[in-house]
Amino acid sequence: MRFTILGASRFGTATVKKLMEEGHEVVLIDKDNARLETLADDLDCGMINGDGTLPSTLRDAFGDGSDALVSLTNVDDVNILASVVGRSIGYERVIPQIVRPELLSVVDELDLDDTITPHESVASAIVSALTQHSEVETETTLHRQLRIVTQKVPASMAEKKIGDLELPDGTRPIAHLSEETERLADPDITLDEGDKLVLVVETESAEALNKMFS
Repeated sequence: MRFTILGASRFGTATVKKLMEEGHEVVLIDKDNARLETLADDLDCGMINGDGTLPSTLRDAFGDGSDALVSLTNVDDVNILASVVGRSIGYERVIPQIVRPELLSVVDELDLDDTITPHESVASAIVSALTQHSEVETETTLHRQLRIVTQKVPASMAEKKIGDLELPDGTRPIAHLSEETERLADPDITLDEGDKLVLVVETESAEALNKMFS
């Protein structure tokens, strides 16, 4: 697959590296040419020095086609504008990073269904860990209705199969992680204490899921 990443921030460059590790083609856009030159030694990807909110820049990155535009600059307004312009150019999927909560209503009005809200996701993970007396787990907000969470298997679930777990409504296991393996969450997998389950959960069911694993 081919992706365009706007913003050579730490988050942006980490995303580029991860995509490249997975074998995808990536084009990175940033206005700071010196920053791109510094990254060129470590990132073997396409790079464009330019304003990612301009149609001309995004067309250059789009080329013969791109599966998604992910806007990860440190400025919400830039991310929103770039996503709107990118959608008009023909990107199949546009994903802006939004830090300020007051802009989420604007994102909804613009029908930008995929939104990254890192501060909200991290804050939710911290609060969950503090109130449930559990580890701080990885959590990613897909939008405002769905989250991807990682839960550690407690002793009470050891020797049970994934398919036998009475998970809250609105919850689906997607991966099983142990010290030896990482695999999709087959219902017949038997759990051991300390294993981890990666799940997709509706926001309204997240609290019930945390209680189940606490």
